[in-house]
Amino acid sequence: MIKGHVYLVGAGPGDPKLITVYGLECIQKSDVILYDRLVNKDLLKHAKQNTELIFCGKLPGKHELIQEQIHELLVKKALEGKIITRLKGGDPCVFGRVGEEAEILAENDIPYEIVPGITSGIAAPAYAGITVTHRDYASSFALVTGHGRAEKKQDTLNWPALAQGIDTLAFYMGVGNIHTICSKLIEHGRHAYTPVAVIQWGTTQKQRTVTGTLHTIEDIVKEEKMEHPSIIIVGEVVKLREKINWFEKKQLREVEELCQL
Repeated sequence: MIKGHVYLVGAGPGDPKLITVYGLECIQKSDVILYDRLVNKDLLKHAKQNTELIFCGKLPGKHELIQEQIHELLVKKALEGKIITRLKGGDPCVFGRVGEEAEILAENDIPYEIVPGITSGIAAPAYAGITVTHRDYASSFALVTGHGRAEKKQDTLNWPALAQGIDTLAFYMGVGNIHTICSKLIEHGRHAYTPVAVIQWGTTQKQRTVTGTLHTIEDIVKEEKMEHPSIIIVGEVVKLREKINWFEKKQLREVEELCQL
């Protein structure tokens, strides 16, 4: 039996130009592409005309395909001898469950490669004028899940370490859990007036950013109706936004230029 090959590819944070060269090559040569909801659909235009496109979109509490079905599809298509790209938003190794998919492929002796992508925890703040490290503000940085597994209700995060040991925190998938995030950080020693930014649809034309503090950001998020997908950035680096908010200023200039035409 001739087995196919699976590429587990990070599509980047939203702006289609931010995919890697190798990631784009994988899309171009694939017979099958299984893609997630947060993948920019413009990337699919680079696929061959007869490529089979399979949507594996996931919303909180609502999955088009459950993970086990995705596993089955990867194995089935690979055993048909197909070249497959499993296209995931951001970096597949950062809360992308790529480890589980690679395990299944390894168990079935199916050749695969993991192709890294740019993760939203770095890219979204960069597009919002926030660098996650800075000589004056932050020498450490952590990527943190904003919610746990549904079947594991206990809190497994080391809140004291996060609150007191890391300068910049990026919480993924946490906007619906922002009350807990802020209260836990304050409870475990982070100052209530620590700056916080919430960035929705980072790196895309729909990007919106709000800022506040651990004490105020929950109310601001509710007032501005910030929703998923959003990334939460906690730390003094958020202050940089006042000076280097380049992307949203660029968008504003482009709108103003269009209005003058």
